[in-house]
Amino acid sequence: MVIRVVQLGSARNPGEGQRIGTVRRPPRGVPKAQFATQNWYDVWLPNLAPSVETMTLGRAVTTPAQWAVFVKKYRQEMATPDASHVLDLLAVLSHSSDFSVGCYCEDEARCHRSVLRALLTERGAEVAQVR
Repeated sequence: MVIRVVQLGSARNPGEGQRIGTVRRPPRGVPKAQFATQNWYDVWLPNLAPSVETMTLGRAVTTPAQWAVFVKKYRQEMATPDASHVLDLLAVLSHSSDFSVGCYCEDEARCHRSVLRALLTERGAEVAQVR
């Protein structure tokens, strides 16, 4: 069993399981009833998305130093009890279920999902390796 970290809206991989959208906002212009069939996500979990302020900071990143500031701020947000409990739950579930978490960003290296991958791994989650 494993968690896959994916780009929402991309084609699903075999064995990927349910997609959890860790995004602040639903996809624009897509009816809610089509989120899953269009490969966005099956369940929306904005609790693990960066705050609007942090998301704005992340989108403006152009240097490694700015990325480090974004990562620090997002990690602080994920250390709050509500987010931390959800991360712990997902880590435990990864040992008995296949599912995926994701965001819309094309480049995982400059997306909160890369930090989310690290946070889940730090909690002992079974996380699929990047291909």
